[in-house]
Amino acid sequence: MKHSPAVNGPAGRVRPADPREDTGEKEESRMKFLSRTLDVRTERGPQFIDITDRVEKAALECGLRNGFAVVFSKHTTAAIRINEAEPHLLIDMEQMLEKVVPAGDDYAHNKYAHAFSDNGERPNGHSHCQQLLLGASESVPIINGHLTLGPWQRLFLVELDHGRDREVVVHLIGE
Repeated sequence: MKHSPAVNGPAGRVRPADPREDTGEKEESRMKFLSRTLDVRTERGPQFIDITDRVEKAALECGLRNGFAVVFSKHTTAAIRINEAEPHLLIDMEQMLEKVVPAGDDYAHNKYAHAFSDNGERPNGHSHCQQLLLGASESVPIINGHLTLGPWQRLFLVELDHGRDREVVVHLIGE
């Protein structure tokens, strides 16, 4: 909105008008929004799948110069995390998830929710518990059209259940 300056007190100092003041003129918005769903096929759980390049491509296609990307898993047994893509570290992190929340432990979800399941779902109480520790989303700043990640950082979809088709929503906001 355009505002005319206002005089402040007897000294005649100029100050900006109250930004809440409605002048009746519409300001042109430079804000851009884009949501894109990435389809990702997983092979096993736990599995770290690098989706960084696909998220970056979505940001570039949107024409977003500055803003942020929210990357969100639409699943309660898959997570989104930022970490390093070093192959041995990925194995370490998969093993850590299994040690902290073992698939073979006794989960009420497996006994009761899956006891009467007729949709082919496998017992996966451990996957839900692992996802609770990792989280469903990450937000990454976009500066000059590119994701602003550290030199070793990558975005991962983390499969915590078994191989299947997954959906990751990338919501881009900025100008």
